[in-house]
Amino acid sequence: MNTSERIKIGLSKSGFYSGLNPTVTLISKIVIALLVIYTVSFPDKAVAALGEINTMLLATFNSYYIYSVALFLIFCLGCCISPFGKLRLGLDNEKPEFSYFSWFSMMFSAGMGIGLMFYSIGEPLYHFQTNPALIQSGAEGANAAAVPSAMRYTLLHWGLHAWAVYVTAGLAMAYFAYRKGLPLTIRSTLQPLFGDKLNGAAGHLVDIIAVVATTLGVATTMGAGVTQLVNGVEFITGTGALINENGTPTATALILTLLVVMLLSTISALTGVARGVKWLSQVNVILSVVLLGFFILFGSTLYGFELFGSSLVDYTLNLIPLTFSVWDSSSDIGAWQTSWTILYWAWWIAFAPFVGLFLARISRGRTIREFVIGCVLVPTLACFAWMAFLGGTGLDLELSGVANGAIIQAVNENIASVLFVTIDLLNSGMLGSIVKVASIILIVTYLVTSADSGVLVLNTIMAGGNSNPQPKHRIIWGGILTLVVGSLLLAGGMGAIQKAMIIGALPFSIVMVLMCISMTKSLLTTETRREPVTVSAQ
Repeated sequence: MNTSERIKIGLSKSGFYSGLNPTVTLISKIVIALLVIYTVSFPDKAVAALGEINTMLLATFNSYYIYSVALFLIFCLGCCISPFGKLRLGLDNEKPEFSYFSWFSMMFSAGMGIGLMFYSIGEPLYHFQTNPALIQSGAEGANAAAVPSAMRYTLLHWGLHAWAVYVTAGLAMAYFAYRKGLPLTIRSTLQPLFGDKLNGAAGHLVDIIAVVATTLGVATTMGAGVTQLVNGVEFITGTGALINENGTPTATALILTLLVVMLLSTISALTGVARGVKWLSQVNVILSVVLLGFFILFGSTLYGFELFGSSLVDYTLNLIPLTFSVWDSSSDIGAWQTSWTILYWAWWIAFAPFVGLFLARISRGRTIREFVIGCVLVPTLACFAWMAFLGGTGLDLELSGVANGAIIQAVNENIASVLFVTIDLLNSGMLGSIVKVASIILIVTYLVTSADSGVLVLNTIMAGGNSNPQPKHRIIWGGILTLVVGSLLLAGGMGAIQKAMIIGALPFSIVMVLMCISMTKSLLTTETRREPVTVSAQ
C-alpha cells in the first residue's frame, strides 16, 4: 500500500490533547456529556422518549437486523473457509504476541464475561416460561417439554451470531491495520471504499460513533455488573444495609462499589494489555472454570451433560431457520423476537466497536482462519457449556421441585440475584458460601477487565490507532466512565442510556455492512495478486 493510500488521522502534536485527534475527542465528550445531562436531569422523560425511538427502530428494522447479522456470520464463514483464510494478520512470518490461553482469556473476558454471570441462569429460565416455539404451538411453558426450545433460543442469542458480529468488526480492523499498514481505527476499515475522504469529517464521524457507542456500552455493562455485585454481597452478608426496602441497592453501596472497581480498572489500564489486562483475564478464566466445576460436581451433572449435547445438536439443526426467520413485529411471536433477538443483535452491534477493536489489538500475528475459529467457534462452545451447566442446573432444580419456584421468582423480580439464589439451593453451607464469595470476586475481575479494556479501546480510537496513548488520557477516561456510570445509577437514568446505545447500533450496523464490502474488495483486488506484505509494526 503506497503512502498516498494511507489515512491521515490528524493527531495533535502538542498541548493537552497531544497524541489524540482533538476533533474526535472533543465532540465525543460533548455528545456523551449532553446525553448524560439529559438523562440525569429528566430520567423519566429520557426513558420515555428514547424508549419510543428504540421501539420504533427495532420494529421497523427487524428484518434489516436479522439479515445484517446473517451477513456477518456468512462473511466470517467465507473468510475462514476460503483460500484467504491462510493470510496472516501482520507480516507473513510474524508470530502472535500472546499465547492461546492468554488470547482466549482476554477475548472471553471482554466479549461475554460479565454478561454470562448475569444471564447464564436467568435467560434459560425466562425462555423456559415463554419463547417462539411455545407461542406458535400454544403450549404451556415451565415444564420439561419447554426445555429444548428454551435452550435453543438462549444459545441463539449467545452463540455464533454474537461472536460473528464482534469478529466482523475485529477482523476488518486487524486486516487493514496489520496487513495494510493503516491505523488501528474504525475508519481504516472503509479505506478501499472512500479513500482520502476518511481523512476529514467522514472519518471523524465514524470514529466519534465508535467512541460514543463504546462509552455507552461499557457504561451499561458497568451499571449491570455493579448492581449484581452489590446484590451478591448483600445476599452473603444479609446485613440489610446495602439494599433499600424495594429491593434495589442503596446509592452509597452502588457508588462505593463503582469507585473501587473503576480505581482497579484504571490501574490495570495504565499497565497496558500485555500486563494488567492479560493477567486479570487469566484470573477470570481460572475462576470461571472453578465456578463451572462447582456446578458440574454439585449441580445437575448428568442433566447438564445431556443438555449440552442435545442443545448443541438442536441448535445446529435449526441454525438456518434461527438465522433467517423474521416475524411480523405486530404479532405475539414477532413482539417476542423484537424484545429478545432483535434487541440482542442491536446490543452486540453496539458493543462491536469496543470488543472488535480489542480483539484486533490482541490478535496480531494470527491467520484469518485462526482468528475466526478462535474468536467465533471456541468462545461459542464455552458459552454453550456455561449455559448448559449453570442454566441446566437452574432448570433441573425447578423441574424437580427443589427450587419450588424460587429461581423463576428471582428471574422475574431481581435477575441480579439469580446466580446466588441458585448456589444457595445447591449448597447453603460453608462450600456454598465459598463459591458465592468466589463468584463475587469473579464479577469484580470481569468488571475491571471490561472497564480497563474499554478505556484502552477508547484511547486507541482517539489516538489514531496508537495502542499505548499517554497515561493521563487513560486516567481521564477512567474518570469519565466513573462519572457517567455513577451519575446514571444515582439518577435512575441507566435505562435511558441502554436505549440510547441500542439506537446508536443502527448507524454502526451500516458501517459494519460497509466493512464487509470493503474487506471483500481488498481481498479480491490485492491479495489475489499476492502483494508482498512489508508493512511496519503499528
